Amino acid sequence: MTHVRVVGFGMGPHHLTGEAVAALDASDYAIAVRKGPDDELLEVRRRICAAHDVELVEIPDPIRDRDDPADYPTAVRTWHDARVDAFATELVARGGTAAFLVWGDPSLYDSMLRVVEGLAARGDLAGLTWDVVPGISAPQLLAARHRMVLHPVGAPVHVTAARRLPEALAQGQRNVLVMLGSDRELDALEPLGAWQLWWGANLGAPGEQLVAGRVAEVLDDVRRARQAARSVDGWVMDTYLLRAAEEEAR
Repeated sequence: MTHVRVVGFGMGPHHLTGEAVAALDASDYAIAVRKGPDDELLEVRRRICAAHDVELVEIPDPIRDRDDPADYPTAVRTWHDARVDAFATELVARGGTAAFLVWGDPSLYDSMLRVVEGLAARGDLAGLTWDVVPGISAPQLLAARHRMVLHPVGAPVHVTAARRLPEALAQGQRNVLVMLGSDRELDALEPLGAWQLWWGANLGAPGEQLVAGRVAEVLDDVRRARQAARSVDGWVMDTYLLRAAEEEAR
């Protein structure tokens, strides 16, 4: 019988919880995709597996349409289906207990749980069982680094991807946690000059960067900090909280 463990590991070995360590130690091997010859994120997985004497099986990541496809949900589903096929081949051949190492926490802006659901629905993996080990998420790290609570007293926080920030603002959201940011989406912040911004990139990694202040005053600092994070780590993952001035005063 095949069992899968989806293990959140935050931003690296220093974020592994006791539960995550136990899950890795009880796994026969781990599976990860390889996105290219210089995949720095894969290298972190390699270090984790080596430290726990777990074999890491590397699979080339199926091609994904990332150039702003007209039908984004369909493009993502197609990519997920291709990952399911690639992972299933390995799981059927090996069996046993396999671990999938997920950045941050598996519940937030990560596709692995949907992929595993697809694996469990396959006939050639009938009887597959799986469980999830939580990890430290980027929003948790952002709040800790800025020593803050993510929502005003008695108010909600709206979580969304950067590409959907204009939609959230149009809905009237006034306290927004944004993930999966990019330089392009930063341009959308310029009209929010009076809003408060708490921003972080590569949280928990060597290239970690933090910026906080009014949008109009710190947006250029954010752009420079993104470049600094990339120069250290070779990649950028940023998360930030936007709060309208009137919400901050509550």
